[in-house]
Amino acid sequence: MSDSNTTEFTNPSTFILLGIPGLEAAHVWISIPFCTMFAIAILGNFTILFIVKTEPRLHEPMYYFLCMLAVTNLILCTSTLPKMLAIFWFNSREIDFTACLTQMYFTHCFSVMESGICVAMAFDRYVAICHPLRHSTILTRPLVAKMGLAVVLRSGMVILPYPFLVRQWPYCTTNIIPQPYCLHIALAKLACADTHVSTFYGLFVTFCVIGLDGIFIAVSYTQILRSIFSLPTQDARLKTFETCGSHLCVILAFYIPRLFISLMYRFAQNVPLHFHVLIANVYLFMPPMLNPIIYGVRTKQIRDRLLRLFTHKGA
Repeated sequence: MSDSNTTEFTNPSTFILLGIPGLEAAHVWISIPFCTMFAIAILGNFTILFIVKTEPRLHEPMYYFLCMLAVTNLILCTSTLPKMLAIFWFNSREIDFTACLTQMYFTHCFSVMESGICVAMAFDRYVAICHPLRHSTILTRPLVAKMGLAVVLRSGMVILPYPFLVRQWPYCTTNIIPQPYCLHIALAKLACADTHVSTFYGLFVTFCVIGLDGIFIAVSYTQILRSIFSLPTQDARLKTFETCGSHLCVILAFYIPRLFISLMYRFAQNVPLHFHVLIANVYLFMPPMLNPIIYGVRTKQIRDRLLRLFTHKGA
């Protein structure tokens, strides 16, 4: 390993993932909350998929988008967390170069996809509240399918340059990644080449793709709030607002941490590295764990189906 860390190589055969640098002695303890988040995310998102599939009343645009969100969260978790737990439990730090690029692509791709799904769900809530009588005629199944396909294709195309940019760089000093999984910005810092193009493209994805999604969501909710406040009674306003409460919680859980992490990673240079890595990992896996809980607790149809499921089993 020492030779690979000191000699120049264009494409290293493996990278070394450190996990949480500086906290190696506590890896087993750190693994407990991450393992818990992984188990809750897997169980919760599969439960959402099962409930929507088996409950005909939930075969509506909002729940189709929720299923897309659940699948996205499942892939995001399974592409990163198993390797993290292998590092924490078995000190299995090596990752093949191609596997690292694949993991990096999936991590970024499905993060962007989650942002696009949030936009689609915001559009659904806008139509449902601002044009309730036309909801079924506007958001037809073919349109929902086209929106879903557009979200998937956009995410795949936007992130596609990442692995090609990373593959062409020389890595002449080290192949050690101070992270528990492969990220574009972490690999860029290891390269012995001018990575300005890659850095600027990363900023473009963060601010012009995910940021633009945030603007679309903000515009949608501006119109939604205007419609809500135009309702005649306080009770009607509250009931209408509750229909988009779950989606608002999901948006906050997704956008605020990612904006904070992105700014911290680039500008908070005095923050200890282990704090950077630990917080970034917690925030990456928090939405996949929270999303099914939010919709399970706040959405009456899903909550009722869950209660019937457990009551039936208990009987």
